[in-house]
Amino acid sequence: MFALDSPKQKAYLYMHISILLWGLTGVLGRGIDLQAGMLVWYRMIITALSMFAFIVLTRRSIKINTPDLFRLFGIGTVLMIHWLFFYGAIKYSNVSIALSMLASQGLFTAILEPIVRKKKFRWDELIFSITAIIGIWMIFRVEEIYATGMIFGLLAAFVGAFFNILNKDMVDRHSPIVVSFYEIVAGLAVLSLFLPFYIHYAHPAKLIPSQLDWGLLLILGILCTHVTILLSLEALKHLSVFTLNLSLNLEPVYTIALAFLIFHENKQLHTGFFIGAGIIMLSVLLESYFQARKT
Repeated sequence: MFALDSPKQKAYLYMHISILLWGLTGVLGRGIDLQAGMLVWYRMIITALSMFAFIVLTRRSIKINTPDLFRLFGIGTVLMIHWLFFYGAIKYSNVSIALSMLASQGLFTAILEPIVRKKKFRWDELIFSITAIIGIWMIFRVEEIYATGMIFGLLAAFVGAFFNILNKDMVDRHSPIVVSFYEIVAGLAVLSLFLPFYIHYAHPAKLIPSQLDWGLLLILGILCTHVTILLSLEALKHLSVFTLNLSLNLEPVYTIALAFLIFHENKQLHTGFFIGAGIIMLSVLLESYFQARKT
């Protein structure tokens, strides 16, 4: 019988379970019969309640100084916008295309981080970014019917890159669980403020989830959001941040594989999609490989 004999083996298991659960978010997003705005709103409510219950039960302190609280409010708003674009991409295209576009997030980070943090540009990272753009261009050419979804996917990647850059300093200074809780609550507050306008102008077909939707939303909000954070933090006790980030590149692969298995999306896509997606994944993996060599 398979046994985990060391903490590091358990850490690798936790890491890959968390990545697989993150990968499920796209599949669940397609399965939930709600428009992106309502889906994100319910996801944030469920996750905020789950995190609050966990903080109370574990008696964690949630004290954070006022300047950082305002920063978390802004970062939480960025996270909420990222999720809106991500699920908008899925609703206007499909899971495979949305995740192919999202795979460019790390490459957007390579371009944006030197600007935000005033660091030197790395030419190797820019070369990998250009390679990914070639893959994106190929997908646009053969899947024009999904152009709106692809644009939303690229916007999700762009905003997600900003979130990662801004969030890094906060996680270094405070408990990641507490940081995540404040960010979720902030994003929920801003989205709730604009929800009446969203309902008025977007005219979502459904406002109240069905019984099946509630089940999928609970899995999305608790298992695929809250639990994944706990598992990844447990993994980080024995693995480096770089190892986790490197392994996160598997998320689009897991998600696209699940979309092929559950929704048979491979039958809906042209050969050019697979070539373009392969180029994007190759650029991400090569960038990770060169980073590993430097580390």
